Amino acid sequence: MTIQKANSSDHEILTQITKKSKAFWGYSEDLLLVWNDALTITQEYINTHQVFSFKVDDKIVGYYSYILEAEDNIKLDNLFLLPQFIGKGFGSLLLADFLKRIQNQNHKRIYLESEPYAEGFYKKHGFQTIGKLETAIQGRFMPVMEIIK
Repeated sequence: MTIQKANSSDHEILTQITKKSKAFWGYSEDLLLVWNDALTITQEYINTHQVFSFKVDDKIVGYYSYILEAEDNIKLDNLFLLPQFIGKGFGSLLLADFLKRIQNQNHKRIYLESEPYAEGFYKKHGFQTIGKLETAIQGRFMPVMEIIK
């Protein structure tokens, strides 16, 4: 198992992982099509943000990305795994790698907009829900979560 900086050429596999992971939660194909742009990882995204791929047996099975938004804010923008790797501790491994990677950076706040089904996962790792962000689906909200350093 390795976690390393993603290459821009990884954009298609990262997009597939994102879409398959989202589908794991039971969202319809129609809804996934509505979200297509938001679920697509481009080469430009990889070149302009911090994106780290997770490989098992030399195959990318997950990734995370973060954005340095301001001097003191870091946003965990993505953390996705292929469905067969969900619930087996690999998400915790990726989150731990992210937190270790940014520990020496000058920031006061780490935040994210969570998939509603993943809110408990982030709470388990010390994030607190500070608000809700309404989505394109009426009555569906994404928890906004943070850790203050």
